[in-house]
Amino acid sequence: MEKTILLISPWRLVLILIPVILVILIFYKWSLGYKNALYAVTRMLGQLLIIGYLLTYIFDSQNVVLIFGVLLVMVFASSWIALGTVKAIRRKLLLQTIYAALIGGGFILILITQGVLDLHPWYQPQYLIPLAGMIFANAMNSISLAAERFASEISRNGDYIKSRQAAFNAALIPIINSLFAVGLVSLPGMMTGQILSGVSPLLAVRYQIMVMCMIFGAGGMATFLFLHFAKDYVDDFLREKTL
Repeated sequence: MEKTILLISPWRLVLILIPVILVILIFYKWSLGYKNALYAVTRMLGQLLIIGYLLTYIFDSQNVVLIFGVLLVMVFASSWIALGTVKAIRRKLLLQTIYAALIGGGFILILITQGVLDLHPWYQPQYLIPLAGMIFANAMNSISLAAERFASEISRNGDYIKSRQAAFNAALIPIINSLFAVGLVSLPGMMTGQILSGVSPLLAVRYQIMVMCMIFGAGGMATFLFLHFAKDYVDDFLREKTL
């Protein structure tokens, strides 16, 4: 059987905006701040269109400096967004958060690309950039949850160890839930995309195992490092909750 990828025309892609518009209308009717949802959807469309053209250029150029530039932008952006739950001390914690994401996520990225996949050349952007995106996005989400929970716990009991434990546990709950659900409740994005493109489900499963372990490791390690660095900023977290 010939395996082909179904092409989505721009006009057919517009159809998926119908439920998006309906949800935004619900936001509007229920006075729930529809402007934020509308801005989020518009920004998503713009960002994806821009990154589509940008990645096409990067993949064609195979420029190592450009690839590293993209990775650094990912790390900085994910770190900045992660601290959105503690905005009052965002600038103080930014450098430590970058370290946490870069060390925790960077180690996983090197292990995956140079160990598991054994890329040749090692900087192949077709693999490096999408995998880095998944790694740093999950590190971002975990750190964001950890920062919010740590601030709440430290303001409630003032104990660093207990607050760290509660924050680490809370940050990893979504990832652990996804480990329970994968294959039983959901077929994740990478696996679904590969199957739709005609890849054998057995090969797709191997990639998905790699991805699930990757995001668990990246989220856990980045969160651990962030909470370790947070020990020196306990007073700032306490003040953040009083502002």
